[in-house]
Amino acid sequence: MAITRETLSLPEARRVALAAQRLHRAPAPGRPPAGGAAVGRLVEQMGVLQIDSVNVLARAHLVPVYSRLGPYPTAALDRAASRRPRRVVEAWGHQASYIPVQTYPLLAWRRREFEREAWGSIASVASAHPQTLQRVLEIVAARGPVTATEVQAEIEHEHPRGKADEWGWNWSAGKQCLEHLFFVGRVAVAERNASFERRYDLAERVLPPEVLAAPDVPEPDAVRALLEIGARAHGIGTLRCFQDYFRLRGPGVRTALEELVEAGSLRPVQVRGWDRPTYLHRDAQLPRSASATTFLSPFDPLVFERRRLQELFGVDYRIEIYTPAHKRVYGYYVLPLLVGERIAARCDLKADRDTGRLVVRSAHQEPGAVGDVVAAARRELARLAGWLGLGAVVVEQGARGDLADRLVGGTRGLDEVARA
Repeated sequence: MAITRETLSLPEARRVALAAQRLHRAPAPGRPPAGGAAVGRLVEQMGVLQIDSVNVLARAHLVPVYSRLGPYPTAALDRAASRRPRRVVEAWGHQASYIPVQTYPLLAWRRREFEREAWGSIASVASAHPQTLQRVLEIVAARGPVTATEVQAEIEHEHPRGKADEWGWNWSAGKQCLEHLFFVGRVAVAERNASFERRYDLAERVLPPEVLAAPDVPEPDAVRALLEIGARAHGIGTLRCFQDYFRLRGPGVRTALEELVEAGSLRPVQVRGWDRPTYLHRDAQLPRSASATTFLSPFDPLVFERRRLQELFGVDYRIEIYTPAHKRVYGYYVLPLLVGERIAARCDLKADRDTGRLVVRSAHQEPGAVGDVVAAARRELARLAGWLGLGAVVVEQGARGDLADRLVGGTRGLDEVARA
């Protein structure tokens, strides 16, 4: 329903946020699995899907789609990104991301400002190694789509992999040149191969004609549009929340916020218990309840901004992938479990593809969680395992967390969880 009040309770703010991310209700039972068109529409609504290569459970960009659409064929997202007419493309949005094709022109200023916006040595490739960069571009033009491995093989005699220090990064010279060309928009990602390597091609052979023909968007206009996408995807939040969606920075961001407020796209509101200026997007909806139960990827847009997650759900969450094992509190690849409008638990999960099992390495119930968290977790573990093509859910010996032992059991054939 439309929101007219100036003050919202914390539970209401949570439901607004969940609705904006399509996480407030479960997929309709019996509905056929989502196809490429449905996945494309979802990415348009979400605005961005972060990409990460960690595959201990599933690729980072695949899980947020599952969280919203339920079990779906992951090839649907691959088709949306790699077959004409492409509905989504790769770009530097919130880190490496899939974005809707219509958003690509809004990031032209970032591509132009690569010396300011690019990371690491990628920004300096053009000035430090112009001849190699041109050679790599010629290889792509002649042979694309190509992987970095294939390009490096062409220039290995000139730039052997062992000379990483000359380039200031662990990547090969070919990979760094390709990543620079990708950042500035000279090449684009045509597809990913079975090893999840990017296959690069000239941008004009990948992007739809209407995207290539789109006029340049001045940076202030683009920043304002990107900030609004972030605000719409949040429903409710602060400037910090909205700008983090596309990693926007600089004084122009606050100017864009003021313009969105003046135009009526954003409206100042109060959330009881919050002490920062908060804004509601004009398309925000406040459902009467939230009923979905699903696991959330560590890279899910709902958990991008950790302070917001803590303020909305009372959950202090961080990814511990890069934390030494003996210092981890919750585990390596921990997924929050959303039950209704609360984060009820968090589980460290691993897809053991050799044995066909979904392994629970730790399971912790969140303080204040209500309802039958054990039953909800069992059902969702079984659903997740089915989507991943795994035949069993097991809790490994020595699994940590107050929820781990309680998960063992369940209804045989439906949501049974065994002990490894």
